[in-house]
Amino acid sequence: MDEKALFKLSYGIYAVTSWGDGVPTGCIVNSAMQVTAEPPMIAMSVNHDSFTNGCIINTGLFALNILGEDTDPSLIGRFGFRSGRDFNKFGGIEPVIKNSLPILPEAIAFLICKVVGTTQTPTHTIFLAEVTECENLSEGMPMTYKYYREVIKGSAPESAPTYSAVR
Repeated sequence: MDEKALFKLSYGIYAVTSWGDGVPTGCIVNSAMQVTAEPPMIAMSVNHDSFTNGCIINTGLFALNILGEDTDPSLIGRFGFRSGRDFNKFGGIEPVIKNSLPILPEAIAFLICKVVGTTQTPTHTIFLAEVTECENLSEGMPMTYKYYREVIKGSAPESAPTYSAVR
């Protein structure tokens, strides 16, 4: 099987944010998609071991921050390769609060989401969520996973749905 064919799937790089113990937290996800237009709903997956996964389950809310191609790679490292259990991912970053959720100032757009259902895979929770608010913040180009891998030369952490030790 040629697993590199999976790289032909088009998807973005996003920071999903929520609250954990009264502190803003989040993680990087690359599996999010619009499911319906009316009402606007998305599906997004987060690793079971992610601190953010439990925060979303506890609050029933999250913000999907759409990152642009000009996003500093260190932001992706901060939110994607460290755990919110032992690291303040918003340390030194002042979030913008929209509908009570933390938004990254670097985001080019955001979606405020209310969880309406979940499905479990062996490694990830798939959240089905209604979009209750969304806003474009800048005209930047959304970062795709292809751009992240080929231009930024980024890799996927072991907790990412696209991680494979073979690649």
